[in-house]
Amino acid sequence: MYTHILVPTDGSELAQNGVDHALSLAKALGSKVTIITATEPFPYIYSDGWAPSTEDIQQFDERQDQAAAEILAKIKVQANAMDVPADTVHSPKERAASAIVETAQRLGCNLIVMSSHGRRGIVRMLLGSETSEVLANSSVPVLVVRQAPKQ
Repeated sequence: MYTHILVPTDGSELAQNGVDHALSLAKALGSKVTIITATEPFPYIYSDGWAPSTEDIQQFDERQDQAAAEILAKIKVQANAMDVPADTVHSPKERAASAIVETAQRLGCNLIVMSSHGRRGIVRMLLGSETSEVLANSSVPVLVVRQAPKQ
């Protein structure tokens, strides 16, 4: 049924819950996965006449690319150890939710598996939720792995 699963991650412990679930599901179904991470563009915040130089932006982009490569490589190793076929995608200079929805459509994924804190109300509104945005905009089914409550 689900032959190509998109697995978003930002490298966090929370995201790893979704990754673990997605890889286990892919293994059980014989599916392939595409692991995606998105990195935001340089945050243009100007104060007291300061503006970033071209070098500042280039260094930022290089650090973002390096961090993304490390995140994706770690999960690719995990997928390989489980014999789950996996590709990786880095979407630079893009908001995560937009990158996830666009990549799922472009690659023909038929399931997205991602984590959520499960926040509600004003906290979710203030902090935002990439998961909520993906749920609202994706034409592909989304399986949300909720963070276990702390005891």
